Amino acid sequence: MADSDLKKNLNTLDVLSVAFGAMIGWGWVVSSGQWITSGGVLGTVIGFLIGGLMIYFVGLAYAELTTAMPKSGGVQNFCYAAFGPVGAFVSTWALILSYVGVVCFEAVSFPTIIQYIFPGFLKGYLYTVKGFDIYASWLVVAIITAAIIVYINIKGTKKAAKLQNILTCIIAGVGLILVAGSAFIGNTDNISQQLFVGDNTISIVENVAKVAIMTPFFLFGFDVIPQATEEINMPLKRLGRMMILSIAMAVGFYALVVLAIGYVMNGNQMVTSMQGAGLVTADAMAIAFNSHTMAKVLILGGLCGIITSWNSFLIGGSRVMFAMAKSRMIPSSFAKLHPVYKTPIVALLLLGLTSIVAPFFGRVMLVWIVDAANFACCLAYCIVSLAFVVLRKEKSDMIRPYRVKHGYWVGFMAVFMSGFMAVMYLIPGSSCTLVWQEQIIVVGWMVLGVFLGIRGKRLYKDSFASGMDI
Repeated sequence: MADSDLKKNLNTLDVLSVAFGAMIGWGWVVSSGQWITSGGVLGTVIGFLIGGLMIYFVGLAYAELTTAMPKSGGVQNFCYAAFGPVGAFVSTWALILSYVGVVCFEAVSFPTIIQYIFPGFLKGYLYTVKGFDIYASWLVVAIITAAIIVYINIKGTKKAAKLQNILTCIIAGVGLILVAGSAFIGNTDNISQQLFVGDNTISIVENVAKVAIMTPFFLFGFDVIPQATEEINMPLKRLGRMMILSIAMAVGFYALVVLAIGYVMNGNQMVTSMQGAGLVTADAMAIAFNSHTMAKVLILGGLCGIITSWNSFLIGGSRVMFAMAKSRMIPSSFAKLHPVYKTPIVALLLLGLTSIVAPFFGRVMLVWIVDAANFACCLAYCIVSLAFVVLRKEKSDMIRPYRVKHGYWVGFMAVFMSGFMAVMYLIPGSSCTLVWQEQIIVVGWMVLGVFLGIRGKRLYKDSFASGMDI
């Protein structure tokens, strides 16, 4: 792709905090109880290690390709070099859905966490969606927060990164406080009584697999970095290392939090917490320090996590759309930069709009969008991993500042694990099969992609998917 006029604002710390902050986000607060009751304490840790292994192999492929083709768009460039225009479009379009999914997830999560901190803030009942009551105050908080996050990103990537650095440190600090508190007050009997969920080996394995299959949604975020490569000011080899380091840090963080919860809470306390607000991590913090105030401290840390993920995926999603527009795959308006801040304003405004619409569907949107986005994420990862293998063979002389050892084996593992996880969402009757609402999201996204692809090909003809400097 030709020079894009994007500013090189991001340093090493910015890159690490954007990637790590995107991966840890808010899931460790809102979803930990669901993980443990689904797979057990040790089962959840094993599930995250399995999912983390898949992300690690995919991350190695990303790291090599990003440093070899350091242009905004990332996946689009990798897959264009390997498969041409169609492969580039399909992989990038799938990745955008996964980014949109996170943006919507955070938009719905934010007012939910405010509700936990201030139970009386719900005012002005409007309607009910799948048993969840929608209130005017709930929507107002979500909409105003979405507008603020988008505004910060429009002002510039560096401003967004500065916010990211501060909030990521707060999240990590709060998580480590929970781990330290549980170490002093916890009991090994709590963990031993809830190591796994299941009556036999087969059911235990199935439940561990159920946890593993959803981990990509909570671990993808490192791939935000390739989308903003042109805004990064650091040696390319170090950039590859930072991506891999961010993955290891995120997996370690999740594992420590799950073990801390299991160490300090017994099975009955876990069930009681799930039947209440469902924020098991916050209740574990309260038990560890015998203080409800500390639970709210953890909630505030989770609040920071929402903003870091939201922030990171706005950066990544807008840059992907910017790159697709620059290469004439989607309407050229998405390539428009703000005249002063040099940020892709139209793409940011569209993503902001989706984060405003999502809360109108209530908390049920959390489940639908997580599964749909997770499927899209695994599909995109599988295509990128295939591109990694193809380019190793067909462009062996390409300069690779960060070169992965045992490349073909790494590529095979990345393709197999990501492809397997994507297929699991499509097998009827499995515990991971997409429900009809999620199928509508995926199919609707595919139809929109086909429409835009045909439109772009007819409108731009031979210029479709052109201009990429790979």
